[in-house]
Amino acid sequence: MPVARPEPQEPRVIAHVDMDCFYVQVEQRRNLVLRGQPTAVVQYNDWKGGGLIAVSYEARGFGVKRSMRGDEAKRVCPGINLVQVPVARGKADLNLYRSAGSEVVAILASKGKCERASIDEVYLDLTDAAKEMLLQAPPDSPEEIFMEAAKSNILGLLSDAGEKEKNVRAWLCRSDADYQDKLLACGAIIVAQLRVRVLEETQFTCSAGIAHNKMLAKLVSGMHKPAQQTVVPSSSVQDFLASLPVKKMKQLGGKLGSSLQDDLGVETIGDLLSFTEDKLQEQYGVNTRTWLWKTARGISGEEVEDRLLPKSHGCGKTFPGPRALKNSASVKGWLDQLCEELSERIQSDLNQNKRIAQTLTLHARASKENERDSTKKFPSKSCPLRYGTGKIQEDAMKLFESGLHEFLESQNTGWSITSLSVTASKIFDIPSGTSSILRYIKGPSSAAPPAIPDSLSVPEDPSLDNDVFVKPIHEEQCQPSMSEKEDNNAHSASAISAKQRQANEEKRISKKLPEVKGTSSILKFLSWGQSTFHEKRKSDGLICSHQGPGSYSEANKAEEHNVPAEAGDRNNTSSCAEPSGSNTWMFNIQDIDPAVVEELPPEIQREIQGWVRPSKHPSTKRRGSTISSYFPPTRS
Repeated sequence: MPVARPEPQEPRVIAHVDMDCFYVQVEQRRNLVLRGQPTAVVQYNDWKGGGLIAVSYEARGFGVKRSMRGDEAKRVCPGINLVQVPVARGKADLNLYRSAGSEVVAILASKGKCERASIDEVYLDLTDAAKEMLLQAPPDSPEEIFMEAAKSNILGLLSDAGEKEKNVRAWLCRSDADYQDKLLACGAIIVAQLRVRVLEETQFTCSAGIAHNKMLAKLVSGMHKPAQQTVVPSSSVQDFLASLPVKKMKQLGGKLGSSLQDDLGVETIGDLLSFTEDKLQEQYGVNTRTWLWKTARGISGEEVEDRLLPKSHGCGKTFPGPRALKNSASVKGWLDQLCEELSERIQSDLNQNKRIAQTLTLHARASKENERDSTKKFPSKSCPLRYGTGKIQEDAMKLFESGLHEFLESQNTGWSITSLSVTASKIFDIPSGTSSILRYIKGPSSAAPPAIPDSLSVPEDPSLDNDVFVKPIHEEQCQPSMSEKEDNNAHSASAISAKQRQANEEKRISKKLPEVKGTSSILKFLSWGQSTFHEKRKSDGLICSHQGPGSYSEANKAEEHNVPAEAGDRNNTSSCAEPSGSNTWMFNIQDIDPAVVEELPPEIQREIQGWVRPSKHPSTKRRGSTISSYFPPTRS
């Protein structure tokens, strides 16, 4: 059920820009011969000429509709040009249209907050740009309003066709208009300028709606297509909504809209005005009641999200009629292809935009043998997304098997799949420092990697914890470095003894590590075979000393002479201190990245929290519950 959102304190200027039969325009730009000709873009499917997904306005004049198939369109309009969508992996490949849409978004985003809603539609919050125009260069002369803005359609502005442009110019320049309408007039001019830029730079036309919220802007953007824009002043909202069919409103096209029609007899948005809030609450609850009450009055608090990239990636395929999939082998074959495409797209998103998807979801439509009217739907299934084509394919098949088992309800009956799709969702930007755990484990001969490397890839090693999302190109290891090489023959006995001690220590530690979840994400950056570790905690930092078998750290020397180690460390104020004779690193607590801490095992997270917020009472923890227990010093 929809929920009402808080209204903004100040008036906003929101635009919804919708491309005109966009797929056709993309094909007409590729092939100029198609310009001005009846044209339709056909989805990949050879049954009856394929399904139409976009129809030019020239073809619509002959009666061609999107609901038709290619063969029917040819009968209605013999001269129509049918262009097939590019095909990859046996299904439609929309990358051509996505790229063209990105060209448009780049232009529109130059004037304000931009939310890409789909391949061919965008929301813009132009409030700041409109305020700036109103302050610095307000429209005050009808003659100075440029042509495209003067062609705007303004709801509630009555005039005959011959006087329309004159009246629009006058409305945009009214000195007696209230503040809201003045902002809206500036927004209309800005949108007209943007639409002209889009046409000049991409050769695409678009239509737009301009209002004080997203809901109204979306409703009117398609009222005067193609290549026009419509403005909704606050004074015209009620008249506009009064006769609007309830099913035309966003979020009322499904069950809620049907319930309004069947249970309350509501046919138009205006009909909602006759119902009290108590009556609406009785029927739909508090939250939906408030949303319906506000919607009937044209009020919406939904904000434009600052998002130029899609919220999810999805790949799907339908199998109508005799093409339905009826065994697991055929399902797996198609799932593998869909997952391969999905993997490519999320990997590209990761490399180009530094974004990670968290959830893999499988959707399907199915029917049981001899149960054509069954109301039970194939359940959607989700799981954490693991990067890598093979892993996604494996997980998708498991999700399908789980959904099929639930769909069949343990019945031994035949089934058929008419639609399959896989989706990667819950996509978020990689926080700066996701791979920066290396910064805390850097050796003297290596430099810390950037927060986000230039090129990213996701680990394929199955031994790594799935929560370690990003694998850096250059893995850094903490390895001890000898201050000078010693003669091997002179110290062979000592070296053998040291190696034996280290081997025993490594074997002892390895028995403990498997008990700690996620430790492999840290330990793979550490060199166990050639070093031992000494660790100290301070109120302002962490010191780690890495020693070779023939060297002593300042902390060791202090311990041997009963001198507090802190005395030798008091003057260390830099983030990386290296006393002579050892490789020692000190990290300031305030530099610890919370995003990195979240990757660590729970017990280590607790200890780090202790560094940041030291306990008032000393804690006694068993060996094995702190970082130091994983790196115990070797006694010679």
